[in-house]
Amino acid sequence: MTAAAQPAAGVDGSPAWTRRPANLATAVTAELVQRIVRGVHPSGSTLPPEPVLCATFSVSRTVVREAVKVLQEKGLVQVRQGAGTMVTPPAMWNMLDELVLGAAIAEDDSLSVLDDLVVTRRLLESDMADVAARLADDAAVERLRSLVDRMDELVDDPVAYHEYDRTFHDTVMQASGNRIARAVVRALESQVINTARYMGRTERALCVASNRGHRRIYERIAAHDPEGAAEAMFTHITEAWVVRRSGPDEPVRLRR
Repeated sequence: MTAAAQPAAGVDGSPAWTRRPANLATAVTAELVQRIVRGVHPSGSTLPPEPVLCATFSVSRTVVREAVKVLQEKGLVQVRQGAGTMVTPPAMWNMLDELVLGAAIAEDDSLSVLDDLVVTRRLLESDMADVAARLADDAAVERLRSLVDRMDELVDDPVAYHEYDRTFHDTVMQASGNRIARAVVRALESQVINTARYMGRTERALCVASNRGHRRIYERIAAHDPEGAAEAMFTHITEAWVVRRSGPDEPVRLRR
């Protein structure tokens, strides 16, 4: 949804759009996703009937039906004949969906959703580092060395540093040849890479510590040490998140 069409629930429950969105079905879907995740429409409840949703959003039945269909595809609702549109339990939601994941992160004060995202990254990237250590050719190893050396020069520029950081991780993933795992990691990161909650602290000392982790990964891949590369990646992703994280609770979900 564009910045000009950001919804915020009005006093009467209608979205406080500053101007009418160009794509009404997309806008209504996004608003309903947020309301379901926030618990305005809790799991086990029914969505308001079509006439109410039409009046709430000032849209036609066609728009509402299209939005509900998309909600079904995202796993947030089930349409039951004679029982209305039921909101499903969170366990049924598609957490890889952009709108669902974004809303879940926004509503999660404990940071447990981001913790789970990091755990998923750690699992997949550790395995890919293992494979990369066995399969990486000389060109891939040289690329990793060049990236690590360049990041040492960029520790005073967090924005540029993090661009190279992402390229380093992507180079490891490409070297593994696992296109599916890479796609999952890239899809997850694309939802959070520009959020303050995920990026956290970015001062020089943290960039320096982060690149020590990158260098250990590179060295283990260059040495064709699969177990060492996997362990180095696991440790790096864990430590980098723990120092960036600013949640109120201990990240117990990261413990292994």
